[in-house]
Order: sequence, then structure tokens, then C-alpha cells
Amino acid sequence: PNKNILIKHNIITLVLSVEFLVAFGTAVLTIVAMPFFDIVTNAMILNSVCILSSIFQVVAQCLARQTSRFIVPPIISIVFILSGYMVFIISYLLSREDREMKIMIGLAIVGTIFVSLNWWENYSTLFRNPFLNSISEDIARSRNLVGILSSVVRILVTAAVVGAYVPLSGRDWSSVTSVPDNVRRVIWILVGIQIVSSALCHWFVVVACKMHAIRRSFLLPVYLASLGVVAAFIAPVIIFYQNLSKTNGANYTMTEYCYDITNGMGLNHNASLPERLVSDITHTLCPEDINDRTEIGFLVGSSLCWWLGWVLCTVYIWGLQLQRIERTQDLFVRRMYEGAFLEQSILLNTHFKIRMKKKVPDDPVTVFLCATMWHESHDEMMKMIISMFRLDKYRPKNNPNNDVSFESHIYFDDAFKDLKGSKERHINQYAEDLVEVVQQVYSVVLCDRIIRTPYGGRLEYTLPHGNQLMVHFKDKLLIRNKKRWSQIMYLYYILGWRLNRKYFKKFVEGDDEKKANTYLLALDGDTDFQPSAVMLLVDRLKRYPDVGAACGRIHPTGAGPMVWYQKFEYAVGHWLQKTAEHVFGCVLCSPGCFSLFRGAALMDDNVMKRYTTKATEAAHYIQYDQGEDRWLCTLLLQQGWRVEYNAASDAYTNAPQDFKEFYNQRRRWGPSTMANTIDLLGSGSLTSKRNRSISQPFILYQIISMAAAILGPATICIMIAGCLTLILKIHPNLALFLAVVPPVIYLILCFKLKSDTQITIAALLSVLYALLMIATALSIIGTMVKEQTIWTPSGLFIIAMVLMNLITAGLHPKEFHLVIYGLLYFICIPSGYLLLTIYSMVNMNNVSWGTRETGGPAAPKPPTQTITQRILQAKCCKCPCWDCGKLADQNGQVTETVIMDEKSQDYPDLTKEDFWRELQQVYLEPLAEYKEKEKIIANELKELRNKVTFVYFICNAMWLVATFTLQLIGSSVTIKIPKYDLNLNPTGQFLYIDPIGLMFLIGFTSLLLIQFIGMFYHSKQTFDFDKGQIVMAR
Repeated sequence: PNKNILIKHNIITLVLSVEFLVAFGTAVLTIVAMPFFDIVTNAMILNSVCILSSIFQVVAQCLARQTSRFIVPPIISIVFILSGYMVFIISYLLSREDREMKIMIGLAIVGTIFVSLNWWENYSTLFRNPFLNSISEDIARSRNLVGILSSVVRILVTAAVVGAYVPLSGRDWSSVTSVPDNVRRVIWILVGIQIVSSALCHWFVVVACKMHAIRRSFLLPVYLASLGVVAAFIAPVIIFYQNLSKTNGANYTMTEYCYDITNGMGLNHNASLPERLVSDITHTLCPEDINDRTEIGFLVGSSLCWWLGWVLCTVYIWGLQLQRIERTQDLFVRRMYEGAFLEQSILLNTHFKIRMKKKVPDDPVTVFLCATMWHESHDEMMKMIISMFRLDKYRPKNNPNNDVSFESHIYFDDAFKDLKGSKERHINQYAEDLVEVVQQVYSVVLCDRIIRTPYGGRLEYTLPHGNQLMVHFKDKLLIRNKKRWSQIMYLYYILGWRLNRKYFKKFVEGDDEKKANTYLLALDGDTDFQPSAVMLLVDRLKRYPDVGAACGRIHPTGAGPMVWYQKFEYAVGHWLQKTAEHVFGCVLCSPGCFSLFRGAALMDDNVMKRYTTKATEAAHYIQYDQGEDRWLCTLLLQQGWRVEYNAASDAYTNAPQDFKEFYNQRRRWGPSTMANTIDLLGSGSLTSKRNRSISQPFILYQIISMAAAILGPATICIMIAGCLTLILKIHPNLALFLAVVPPVIYLILCFKLKSDTQITIAALLSVLYALLMIATALSIIGTMVKEQTIWTPSGLFIIAMVLMNLITAGLHPKEFHLVIYGLLYFICIPSGYLLLTIYSMVNMNNVSWGTRETGGPAAPKPPTQTITQRILQAKCCKCPCWDCGKLADQNGQVTETVIMDEKSQDYPDLTKEDFWRELQQVYLEPLAEYKEKEKIIANELKELRNKVTFVYFICNAMWLVATFTLQLIGSSVTIKIPKYDLNLNPTGQFLYIDPIGLMFLIGFTSLLLIQFIGMFYHSKQTFDFDKGQIVMAR
């Protein structure tokens, strides 16, 4: 504890001392000394603030004992800066020998030296001093506090310098405070220009660095900025002088021009702002004898010396090597820039790195693509296989410059069936379709081996550019079925057997680097993606070691109204919800259709091992099997890992195209999302201690979001009641009663009728609700037009939602067209948030998958071949030009297929066979079907459904009763809000809103506002980080 206090005291002492000197130097240089010099000297002397940086660079490289070519430029820089000081002193002392000028010259030089202390942190870690290293680490950890202290010190020191200089210079405070209005206006304009341009310049510099455009978009413009400023100051003076010389004759000299301007001649009283600026610039230049070539030479010489010294001091940036994704804190030492020394501070603040030669090259990253399939259609399989072939072409296996290697795996559930006339099980039509798709995508792809495995069978392909594709056909009689168990298969196969077996020695020695460099890309069987999307996720995991998983922007594909609805739903979910989670805390769910996981995160305690837990209770079936991707992310978050969202990484997946499939999919998603969120919130206190991305305010945000989701049905009923009141002009309580009746009837029917009948009723009600929403929207618009006001709760809410969605879509220009589907989404709100919620909650006990539960294509005639011959026939019969026992290589030559005798073919690798058998026995043994146990589980699921449904809908009922009661009581408890017209003039009328409605409106609006702010920040972050990476990845 004492050590920590001592370190904190050291930080405060050091920061206060350095910031005092820097602030003092800045104030003395800019406020005291600069008014005595000409404009060119003032612009160029700022470049001399690199003097100590050059000295630190030389010392640091000498201490590093590295013969670097970058040690010569700072030495020459020191010479140039000192030469500039000498020329500067001589030039002014020759023309003015008064004592005041000598003092100002000394203050200017001392001020630049003090200012150059500002960037000491850039070199502190290179001096190999434990004290400085610990101080630098502590400052980095408490950067926000250090920034606040720095700002306070600078404000106080600057105020003190001004307070001391005014009386010491013999001036009166009235001369400082009494500023004419026209001058004050000019000052405020210049201050505004300085603030805006400095902030934009700094932002563009950061963007240029992250886009890896350092030389052409960062260094050259900043280097030329000082020269450009001088040229911008001198050029108007020359133009103004030439105009006057035309009026006064050819013999009009610059000396005469200076005399006229300094005495107020040649400038009328109604001079414009540019003319007054030219006059001020001329006043600063005229004390020099402009016609004296010696003084002009001194002026140019000192300016060039300082500029060249600054360029040579920062020339190391020219060879700066950046990673694909570079954080701002790794680019620049300090977060803040210096407004008075903008271009100098930006370059001097860039990290000075001495890169030691690496004796051992870094291990390349290995990405395993793991796709799960079941009953995908031919077109869906085609998308997935084409995406894998794209990646194979993007990163060839034998490229020596590869930093990332890929290997693809497909795990096919329930791929076998029994056929009459055969003793063996044969692959079904879906599995045959997959083999055919591979053949169609690339007709000469090599199938190296066809292997019978303890779980079914495996096909091993060598893709055209050398990468491997393995198709694992699962037999549900040999190994456990469903998606989560397929994921457990590849988790233990890749991270357990492949990784440990290949790098066993490293694991024994405690080297876990390979785990950190192994990533798993979880895919669905219909995912379509580009290599650049994968690389963006890979870069994010490589750059941030605390990120356990990263997901991209998922785009639903398909046609029809249901897909259009989902397009906008997905867009809003990613634009607002995902970005808010990413910015303010952590993404809670990385979708299983396209997510990259870090091997080390999955192998952490209580993640992969707990993921193998078999569902034994009713709640387990909801949380574990219905939303496996969200549960896996919950385990990662609880273990301290961060899950991130990258909006630039696009992936496309098929969405349900009919109403029934959509409802069944959401019936699975809704309860599992609620179960995992409640689990995470239940352990919120412990999780916030382990996971620094999940803070207490973020947990509060999630609690509010969960409360809003739970009260969704009641809110929709209140909204429908408002619609009925607006359209039918009936009492609000009667409208609320009418709005509640249909959902209650539907709720009762859902307990009595079959699932298909429930969906049919929901579809009919959805149409009726859609018509009501259309009528309501038109009525609200008509009311606003009739009453000539938008200042009503409904009017403001609709306008705010429209503007928010339009602005949000505008920040995503490639997806702006999706706002068209927002109209469909609006009229389907009752169906999506009322009827679907009722259907999901009542059918919670149904733990079937819900989608793709259709019978396969018509089965072919019973064959008599073995599994190998069957797979070969499925392939060869599609391509008659091949013999069934042969394959063609990439050169078109026919070669024999790798076929061994039956025994060696069945189990060619006994070690791998033993692994699969042991994994099968421990985790993946098919679940025995016991009717009694199934009845018990079914009863437990119904009991859980009844409890959850009761609590869920009783909360909504309480909300509705409270609203009904407040409306029944009347105006005595309502909140009165004055009504305004379009010109913001009070109409004398009032709006009456019940407290609960107002509270919910404020809460809901606050939630949307938080998400909107998060979206703004994330959009900027995405632009900064990813635009350059997309170009590089492509």
C-alpha cells in the first residue's frame, strides 16, 4: 500500500513539475516574447520546440546500443536548431541593441526549451531506468487523471503569467479588458477557426495513420504546413504592396510602403477584415529593414534552420511500421495535442520506437473455419463452399509470406440413413448434395481421402491453392446430434487433439502462445462472406489480446415481406443495439453464423468444459441448447473476456422467408436470450470484477433494456389503445380494454391449440394490426396538419423516430436503402413485439429446432455399395467424364484416388481414432431415449413455461392496471404540458399525460438516445480503424 502511495506521489510531483515548466514556457513564448518579433520569426520559431526531443533521441539510441541510421538525423537536427538560435540572436541584436529585446530573445529561447519538455514520455521507456519505466506505466494507467491535472496546471500557470506580465510591462488592466467590438469579433472568429481547424487536423492525422497513408497524407502536409503559413502571411502583403505601387508609381519602395502602413496611410477607415489583417502583418514585418538583404538573409536562415531541424528530428516517422489495426494510444504518446504548436506537437507526439531485430519470427495465426450443417438447401451449401474457396485463393497454403493460414471443417449433422437391402448406413441426400456442390464449385478439386470414423465418415479435400477442407459426416446413432454437440466436436478436436498433439512440448513448458494464435471461425451452413471480412476480425483479435470473440455485421438474404422485415430489424439491431453494447460495455452475443473466437479464450476455465454440460433441467434446455451461441458468449464474458463488434466485416445468411419458419426461429431465440441475459445479470457483481468491459452502469443499462423488453406486450397494448382512441374517438379506458382483449384471447388459445394453428391465428391478427397501424399513422399526420402543431407526444415521438432512423441510416450510406423496409417494420410492430412474444413464451416448452425440420429429397434406389463407393458414386455420377475410382489433379491429369484396403481405410490413424472414441464416451455419446425420463422433462418444461409465463404476463398486467387506474382517476394525477403551434407560440391548450406513461416515454427515449450516441461514436471508430484495413485486406 505504501509503495502505491509513493508511486502516486511521484506521478503527481513529476506531472505537476513538467506541466508547470511546459505551461510557463508556452505562456512566456506566446504572450510575452512573440509580440516583439515579426510574423515569420513567430511562425518558424515554433519548430525549435523539438530541441530536447532530438537530444533524447540521440541519448536513447546510444543507450539502446543499436547502430541505427536514425541516429544521424537527430544529431544534425540539434546542430540546425542551435544554428537557428544563433542566427536569430544575431539578426535582432544587430538591428536593436536595447535591453528589452535581449530579454525577449532570451525568454523566447528558454520558452521553446521548456515547451520541448512536453514530449518527454516518448523517450522515458528507452532510458532503461526502472524509476522512469514505472512512472510511465503508472501514467499510462491513469491517463485520464493525468490529463485533468495537466489542464488545471496549464490554466493556472497561464493565468499567473498574464497576471504578472500586465503590471510588470507597465500596462493598465483596462487596456486588456477594454477591447473594441470589431476587434473582439475578429478575436472570436480567429479563436473559432483555431479550435475547429486544430481538432479537424488532429482527427484527419489519426485517420491517415490508421489508413496507412502516413507519408502522403500525414508527413508531407504537416511538414509543409509551417512553410504554407508563412507563405499565406507574406503573399497578401506582397499583393497589397503591388497594388499600392501601381497607384504611387514604379519608384514606390517597400520602405515607403512600410512607412505608409505604420502611419495609417493607404488604409481607409472602412477597411475590410482581410485588409486589417494585412495591415497587422505588415506592422510586424516593417521593424525589419526589408530592403536590407543581410537582415532578410538572417530571417530566412534562422527560419530554414529551425524548419530543417524539426524535419530531421521527426524523420523517424517516415519509416514507422504500423500494424493492420493500430490504436490511437499506440500511435501517439499523449491524447491531447498542443493548440499553439499544432503541427509540431502532432509529429513530436508520434511514438518513437527502436525496433530490435527479432531472432525468432512470430508464429503465424491459424484460423479454423468450422461450419455446422444439417438440412441446408443446395443454394445455401453453394454459398458456404464458394466462400471457403474464396478464402483459399486469398491465402494460398504455400505462400511463404502468409501471416494467416486457414483450414476448413464442415460438421454435417444426421448425415446417414438406413436403406433396405444394405447392412451399412448410407449418407442421405443432403450429404450427397454437399459432395455435389463441392464438385460443382471447382471441378478438379482433389478428394485425398475418404475415411470411416468412429462418428461416421470424413472426406478430406485439398483445395486448389493447397488449403485443406474436411467434411465430417455425423451418424446420430454413433455420436450426439444437434449443433452444440457439433461445436463441441470441433472445439475438442482442434483445441484439444490437434493443438495439444502438435505443440505438446510447448504446452508442457507453459508456452500458451499457440493458443492465443489459434482462432476458430464459427459458421452456419448458409453463410456467405468475403476474405476481407474474415481478416478484419482476425486483425481485431490480433490487436487486442483481451478480446475473446468478435463478430461482424450480419445481413439477412432472401425475398418476400418476411425477409424485408428482417432486413430492417437486423439493421436497427446492429446500428443501435450492437454498437451501444460495444461502446458502453461489451457485446453480449456473437452470432454463431459468423464469429471469430480466440482459442485461448475457449480453453479458459469454465468455458469449453462447461459448454459440454448436458441439459438435465428444464432451464438448461432453454439456455444451453436453444441459444448455444449466446450461452458460449455468456461464459466468455463471465470469465473476463471481451466480445467485440466490427461493423465493416459483412456476412450474409439466409433468413426465414415464411411466417411459420420466422415465428419458430424467434420462439427459440426469445426465451434463450432472456435466460442468458438473466444469468449474466445475476452474476453481474462478480462479472464486473472479472471483466473490465462490464461496468455497473452498463449492467444498469442492460437491466433497463431487459425491463423494456419484458414490458413490451403491455406497451404495445397501450400504443394500440392510443390508436383506437385517436381513430374511434372513444374513452382511453375503453380503448385500453379493447386493445387488451385480442392478446388475452390469443394467449388462452395458445395454451389450447397446436403450434401451427397458433401461427395461423397470429398471421391473421398481424394483418389486422398492420391495417390499424396504417390508419393510426395517417390519423396522427392528419391531426398534426389539422391542429397546425407537431408538439404532441405522438407527433414528437413519430418525428423523432423517423429522424433518428434517417440519420442512423445516413451514417451507413451503403445500407441507406433499408429505410424503405422501415415502413413494413413499423406496421408489423404489434406482430413482432406482442403476438410473437406471446407465442414464444407459451411455446417455451417446445425445444425442437423449429427451422429446416423438413424431410429430405426423394431417396434414391437402395444401393449395395460401401460408404466409400457411395460417396464416390455421389460425386462421379455427376461428372460422367471421370471413372469412379479416379480423380483429376489441377493439371487435368487423371490420377488414382487415395483408396486403401477396407481396414486401413476405415481407421488410418489409430491415435485420432482413440481420441474420437474417448471424446465420444465422455461427452458425445448418443443420448439414450427413455420414455419415462422424456415425460419427466416434458412436464418440467411445461411447469417452467407456466411459471415464466405467469411472472412475465403478470408484470405486463400490473403495468396495464396502473395505466388503467391513472386514466380512471383523471386529471388530478396527470401531468399538464402546454401545447405549442409550429411557430413555438403557446396555444393556451394543454396535453395531459399520466405519470407512468411519461416515465416510460422518458425511459424509452433515454434508452434510444444512449444507443444513438453509441452509434455515432462507433461509426467514427469504424471509419478510423477499418476503412484502411478493408483496402489492405482486399
